[in-house]
Amino acid sequence: MGQKGSSGLFRAVSAFGVVGFVRFLEGYYIVLITKRRKMADIGGHAIYKIEDTNMIYIPNDSVRITHPDEARYLRIFQNVDLSSNFYFSYSYDLSHSLQYNLTVLRMPLEMLKSETTQPRQESFDIFEDEGLITQGGSGVFGISSEPYMKYVWNGELLDIIKNTVHRDWLLYIIHGFCGQSKLLIYGRPVYVTLIARRSSKFAGTRFLKRGANCEGDVANEVETEQILCDASVMSFTAGSYSSYVQVRGSVPLYWSQDISTMMPKPPITLDQADPFAHVAALHFDQMLQRFGSPIIILNLVKEREKRKHERILSEELVAAVTYLNQFLPPEHTIIYIPWDMAKYTKSKLCNVLDRLNVIAESVVKKTGFFVNRPDSYCSILRPDEKWNELGGCVIATGRLQMGVLRTNCVDCLDRTNTAQFMVGKCALAYQLYSLGLIDKPNLQFDTDAVRLFEELYEDHGDTLSLQYGGSQLVHRVKTYRKIAPWTQHSKDIMQTLSRYYSNAFSDADRQDSINLFLGVFHPSEGKPHLWELPTDFYLHHKNTMRLLPTRRSYTYWWTPEVIKHLPLPYDEVICAANLKKLIVKKFHKYEEEIDIHNEFFRPYELSSFDDTFCLAMTSSARDFMPKTVGIDPSPFTVRKPDETGKSVLGNKSNREEAVLQRKTAASAPPPPSEEAVSSSSEDDSGTDREEEGSVSQRSTPVKMTDTGDSAKVTENVVQPMKEVYGINLSDGLSEEDLSIYSRFVQLGQRRHKQDKSSQQLCSRCPDGVIKLTPISTFSQDNIYEVQPPRVDRKSTEIFQAHIQASQGIMQPLGKEDTSMYREYIRNRYL
Repeated sequence: MGQKGSSGLFRAVSAFGVVGFVRFLEGYYIVLITKRRKMADIGGHAIYKIEDTNMIYIPNDSVRITHPDEARYLRIFQNVDLSSNFYFSYSYDLSHSLQYNLTVLRMPLEMLKSETTQPRQESFDIFEDEGLITQGGSGVFGISSEPYMKYVWNGELLDIIKNTVHRDWLLYIIHGFCGQSKLLIYGRPVYVTLIARRSSKFAGTRFLKRGANCEGDVANEVETEQILCDASVMSFTAGSYSSYVQVRGSVPLYWSQDISTMMPKPPITLDQADPFAHVAALHFDQMLQRFGSPIIILNLVKEREKRKHERILSEELVAAVTYLNQFLPPEHTIIYIPWDMAKYTKSKLCNVLDRLNVIAESVVKKTGFFVNRPDSYCSILRPDEKWNELGGCVIATGRLQMGVLRTNCVDCLDRTNTAQFMVGKCALAYQLYSLGLIDKPNLQFDTDAVRLFEELYEDHGDTLSLQYGGSQLVHRVKTYRKIAPWTQHSKDIMQTLSRYYSNAFSDADRQDSINLFLGVFHPSEGKPHLWELPTDFYLHHKNTMRLLPTRRSYTYWWTPEVIKHLPLPYDEVICAANLKKLIVKKFHKYEEEIDIHNEFFRPYELSSFDDTFCLAMTSSARDFMPKTVGIDPSPFTVRKPDETGKSVLGNKSNREEAVLQRKTAASAPPPPSEEAVSSSSEDDSGTDREEEGSVSQRSTPVKMTDTGDSAKVTENVVQPMKEVYGINLSDGLSEEDLSIYSRFVQLGQRRHKQDKSSQQLCSRCPDGVIKLTPISTFSQDNIYEVQPPRVDRKSTEIFQAHIQASQGIMQPLGKEDTSMYREYIRNRYL
C-alpha cells in the first residue's frame, strides 16, 4: 500500500481473512482479521475465534475529503467488538447444521455436476483446472453450499464484493458461542462440541428488541447445536458423528416493554392486534422449512400471577398456535407444551429437573437426532425399549433429526438455558448410545460426563446472556438442583444489578452499533443521522415504509413447497431449487486446500505441545476425574463432590464469575463491584493467543497472584502430564532430541513437496535425510486408504476351508492329513 510522500509498496498488515468492506460518509474501509485462535475441530475442519481486527481506510490520503461526522460513525461501528464471540472457518459452513452439511455430501455427484457446473467463461480462476487432466484421474470433487444468511453477521459487509471476487475470498462469520471439550472413555477420545448461532435478523439488546418483526424474525433467536464425534477418526466419510439441534427465541408476537419508567420489570404491552397470527405464521413457516416437523414449543413463562404480566404472552401464544394448527395436516401440527417453571421452582415438593427430564425424553423421542452411521450391532445385542421408541427418520446411512424444540421464557436466558441443558443431556445419552459408547441411553448427574457437559452449557448460557441481557446467568443448573452454596445468592443479586445497569444506561448505544454493523441503517447525506432517530422501529419493520404488493393467505399460511415434503426439512430435499445453491469444484487430491492430514498434523512445521489444540482443550480425565489411584476411570460413574478433580460445589462458587470480562458485542460495562477475574472460569475473550500457545481452550483470563500461588498452579498443570508422558514438558529439550525432531520435520517437508510435484519416488535421497524402508506388509497405508497385502494361493485355500468347516462343510482328508493324524495317535496313545 503506497501512501503520500513515499514511493513503492510496503506491507501494511498481515491478515487471516477479510471480514468485509464498509462505507459511512467518506470512502470505503476494509476490515481484516489480524489475530485468531482455534476453538474447535470438526472432522478435521478448524473453527477459529476472531481475536483482533484492523480497519484500514482504502483511498489515499491525498484524495480524502473529510466529513465532520465520519469519526463518530466509525466509533459507533467499532463498538461492535469483533474480538468477542465471532467465529469463522475456512472449510466448514458454520451457518448450517452438521446434518445439512453431511446431507449435501451424500447427494449424487452426477446430479450435482449436471445441475451446478458453471460454463467456462464464468469461471473466476483461469488456472483452476490446470494439471487435472494430465494426472490420470486424480481429481477430487468438492461441494460447497451457500450459507444460511440468517446466521451470517457480515453478509452486508461482503455484499459489495460478492459478485466481483472469487468465492474463496468470502469468509462468512457467525456470532454466538463455540466450545469443545474432550470426553475420555477409557482412553478413547470423544469430542463434545457446542455451537450457538445468533440470528442477525431483528438483532439487538434485551428491552429494545422484543417479540418479532413483520417478517417473522424474532428477538434473541439462537440455534444451539451439540455435536458428538469419535476423535479416533476425523474424516467425515469414515468417522462417527452425531448432532442435535434446538432453538431459543422470543415469543413470536408484536409485543414490547417500555423502559422509560425505570422499573426492574416494565409492563408487557401488545403493540398490534394480530387476530390471524400473521407474524407467528411467518416465523413457523421459516422453522418448517429449515427443520421440518414436528415443531415443539416449550413455553416456560408464568401462567398464574397476582398481577397479569407474563401471562399476557402465554394467552396470546396459545391463541396463535391454536389458530395455525387448524389448517395444518394433523400429523404436522405444532406441539405446544406450557410449563410454569418459576412456580415449580418455589415449591418444595416438586423437583424441577425431574419434570424437565420427563419433557426432554418425550421431545427427543419425537424429533430424534442425527447420526451418520447405521445403528450399532450392540443395540441388537442389548435392546432398549427407549431406543425402539425413538422418532426421527431412519435411513440407510444413519438417522436424521425431524423437527426441532423451540424453548422460550420472557428473556430466553436463565430458565431457557436450564431447560435446553436438560434436553441436551437427554439427547447426549442417545448420541453416546448410538455410537456404542454406553449400554443404555441414560446419563446421571454427578458423573464426569455430565459435569463436563454442564460446564459447556453454563459457558454457553453466560455468553448468550451477556450478548442480549448485559450480564451473565442469574439462575444456573445448580440453582434449580438446589445445591448452590449460600454465597451464590449474593452473586445473583450482583448479576441482577449488572443487568439492570446495562439495560438502563448502555443498551441504546449498543443497539445503534448493531444496527450500523448489520446494515440496518445506511448513513447518507441529506438524511437524519443514526443518533438523531427517535426509534429504530421503522428500520426493522419494513412494512411501515412501503406497501406490501401481496398479502399472504390467512388459512394457507405456509409455503406450498415446504408442506409437500414434510416431515423432511425443505432445505435438505434434493430438488432443483436447492441444487442451484451448491457449487462443485474439482481439486487435485494432493492439493493443500483439501489435504486434511497436513492441515491437522502439519508435519512440515515445528510445533510444541503448548500449541496443540487437542491437548489444551478441557478434558474429562484431567479436569474432572479424581486423581486418586484405584478410582473407576469411567466418566459415567457417579462421584461424590469431594471425590472429583473439580468440585461440583466449588467449581464456580469460590470465585467471581469471570465471564463478565468477555468483550462481547452485547456486553455491558462492568458494574462497580469487585474485580471479576478467575484462573479457572471459561472466558471466551481471553488474553491468550493462538501464537502464544494457549493452555486453555476458552482462553481463561488468569488473575495475577503471588509467586507461591503461581507455583502451585504450575505444579497442578504439569504433574498430570509427567504422569502420562513420563517427562516434564516444561523442561528444555536436549540437543539430541531437538536434532531428531528437526530431522522428522525435514522428512515431512520433503514428503510434502514430493506429493505436490509427483507421486514417483526420487532416485536419490536429499542430503541430511535418511532413507526409510517401510517394514509393513501393506504397500500403501495412510488415513485415506489402505491396500491389503497379497496372499498366496495356499493361505487362501486354508482360510476358505476354515470358513466352510464352520458351516458344516468338511473337506475330504488327503494322504498327508491321514498320515499326520496316524502319527499323532501313535505318539499320543501307543
